[in-house]
Amino acid sequence: MKKMGLFAISAGLLLLAACSSTKLTSSWKTSDAQLQPDKKIMVMALVPKQEKQLQALMEDNLVTELKKEGLNAASALRTYGPNAFGDNISEKAAIRKLRNSDASQVLTVVLLDKKREKEFVPAGPAYGPFPYYYGGFWPYYSRWYGAMYRPGYYQSNTKYNWESNLYDLDQHKLIYSAQTQSVDPPTAVRQAYLYAKQIVKDMTKQQLIARN
Repeated sequence: MKKMGLFAISAGLLLLAACSSTKLTSSWKTSDAQLQPDKKIMVMALVPKQEKQLQALMEDNLVTELKKEGLNAASALRTYGPNAFGDNISEKAAIRKLRNSDASQVLTVVLLDKKREKEFVPAGPAYGPFPYYYGGFWPYYSRWYGAMYRPGYYQSNTKYNWESNLYDLDQHKLIYSAQTQSVDPPTAVRQAYLYAKQIVKDMTKQQLIARN
């Protein structure tokens, strides 16, 4: 019985994990790019008005994760306020403002798209490490019987598509870009946390962040 309970808990956790996720869909960097502790990175998030809470969360979490790697990072929202880089500012003025804060690089975070999708999940069995194997004939048989003959169903997911670009102001060029997708994040706080973790993990994998 104890073994069955442990398997049931494990299956439940796997199901929850499947319902919400943040994953990297693509990334790229220039071959010679590598972040340096003495170069300040200004993190700038851009989101629609209805998602404004995500702006500070995205910037703060990325700053935190970059600092854990020994890098000098700052939030544009906390440095300049909410309207410092609006429609009326020119490229020259924007770069001058960044330079005045000693920023050498800019990491932009843009919410490309948010949409709610409905998809049909077909009927039929799905293989998995279920606890029914340990409970005798009937739990096993009845579980698979139900799986064989249950009807399909529709489920709705909310998907957030993000893009992060890292620009080097000294070289005047893009040196890193990454795209991610978050599906049904439980909270904005959790989404921002997982996003920052994913981006910094990929930066390390791409050797943009050097490991000592």
